[in-house]
Amino acid sequence: MSRPASPRAIPSVPSAPSIPSAPKQGRRQPRWRLAATAAALLLCAAPVASAAPGTAPGPAEGNPPVHGAAPLYISDYSDNTVLRLPPGGGAPVMVAVTGLIRPTGMALAPSGDLYISDTGNNRVVRVPGGGGPQTVVPTTDLSRPIGLALNADGDLFIADSFNDRVVKVPADGSGQVTVPTTGLLHPNGLALDKAGNLFVADFVNDRVVKVPADGGPQTTVPTTGLSQPTGLAFGRGGDLFISDSGNDRVVRLPAGGGPQRTVPATGLNSPYGLAFDPAGALYIADFNNDRVVKLPMRGGQRTVPVAGLRTPAGLAIPSGRAGY
Repeated sequence: MSRPASPRAIPSVPSAPSIPSAPKQGRRQPRWRLAATAAALLLCAAPVASAAPGTAPGPAEGNPPVHGAAPLYISDYSDNTVLRLPPGGGAPVMVAVTGLIRPTGMALAPSGDLYISDTGNNRVVRVPGGGGPQTVVPTTDLSRPIGLALNADGDLFIADSFNDRVVKVPADGSGQVTVPTTGLLHPNGLALDKAGNLFVADFVNDRVVKVPADGGPQTTVPTTGLSQPTGLAFGRGGDLFISDSGNDRVVRLPAGGGPQRTVPATGLNSPYGLAFDPAGALYIADFNNDRVVKLPMRGGQRTVPVAGLRTPAGLAIPSGRAGY
């Protein structure tokens, strides 16, 4: 669960713990130790100095996407910032949000509002797409929130990791409720399919669970050999993609059934956030490699040109398929 030996120190917070990296295959820890380590190390419990204010406008401002392109948002976990890459490329800029500590999951509303899991502060913040000051989403007793997802009604789902639950903040302002789940242990990534069913990466239990939109019983998604799943995202055809962080890979589950497949990405080291752009390209936050990888529909692998990334965690793209 710890990062590789002799990790690069974070200058401003030399003793701060990080998102747990997964043990490699063949070196699995006993489950009791896995859970204890996750509880001790997951996502920086110690307060640290926040990053300088960002310089980018709100998510909906600036140049609109062109030729099927869209801006890419990256939560830079170690630098306590969120970056925005303009459509079609260009230099990244910091999103204008202050006081973040260890940002992770993100979600984009159709309005352009950006929601960010401010994990170290045990809260979720909202950056208005049309400009204006950031606000804190009204929640109660969050502990290390990570994954975020928005449904078609604008309800916000939050993986409340250290409370071993998922909570829902309804768009109508009626107040936070707990999503009915069983046996979760440090839930991580969230994703919603087109029918509104909620999928949860159950990190310590090495599984993904499905919570039906109609209130039916929770089920376990059939997968093979998962180790500490983190990011989730749905592709255009409804296939489910999972960051299998303990195995340094991303797997794909076909929407119509069929065998699980490994996405052809090389050199990953504890992948976390996932997102798709409007053209169907998959983006992977390659956490321990300090980079974001792009897999275009036509094949091949590219590293997104972003200088200075340090442990990117969450990704979001305004395409209706943003995920963490």
